[in-house]
Amino acid sequence: MAFKITFMNRYFLLLNIFLFTAIAARGQYTLSGKIEYEKKTNVHAVFKDNREDANDSWYQDLVAKAPKFKSTFFELTFDTARSIYKPGKEVEMTYKGWTGDGPAADNIVLSDFTTGKVKAVKNVFEQKFLVQDSLRNMYWMEKGEIRIINNFKCHKALGKICDSVYVVAFYTEDIPAPGGPEMFGGLPGMILELAIPRLHTTWVADKIELLTPKDADFTIPEKGKKVTEKQLFETIQSSLKDWGKWAGRYIWWTVL
Repeated sequence: MAFKITFMNRYFLLLNIFLFTAIAARGQYTLSGKIEYEKKTNVHAVFKDNREDANDSWYQDLVAKAPKFKSTFFELTFDTARSIYKPGKEVEMTYKGWTGDGPAADNIVLSDFTTGKVKAVKNVFEQKFLVQDSLRNMYWMEKGEIRIINNFKCHKALGKICDSVYVVAFYTEDIPAPGGPEMFGGLPGMILELAIPRLHTTWVADKIELLTPKDADFTIPEKGKKVTEKQLFETIQSSLKDWGKWAGRYIWWTVL
């Protein structure tokens, strides 16, 4: 089943449903809290994608030295009206070399579900951007698969970015906020697992804490070159025009 409903209509429909059933269903729905995501990248697979030849000496050297997987952590604080996604706990890494996970690795994203607006701070190759735009209105295809993630029943959906890069999401209707990692959302519930196979990267909710956030929790730095999502895409695309096949993957990382 495919669906593409106007974001605001879907949001207010969901909100009305939960308001009318709040008392009866109080124990069934998580209306606010904090989610910790583990972002995991297959470093060796990224190296393999970027090599020119199987015998490239730099590729062999990197594979010998770098760990196969790199994990970083992000946290998403949310209620039914908004969410903020930002870097979480730090992980000590003995390997200090390139791990291929692209630019904008420390994104901060503030999503406002009531206004349909998003702000995102992205550091791309030593330049800071402040993205201000409408929430991403992705076309999602329901796939019918069910998965239990952190004791939440999740439904599978498939979407795309940059016309050809598939995104796999598992979302739960038991958390009615239509958000998720990075700038992804627009589903009838919170995304608890996200995968982008062509970037060899997954985001999985490994901890969900029930709490009531304060207004101060939803603040974002306002410094950076102000751009829309399209303007950021065009800027990065232009600056990487001579990078060959490497350019595409770096653009995909940037627009997350």
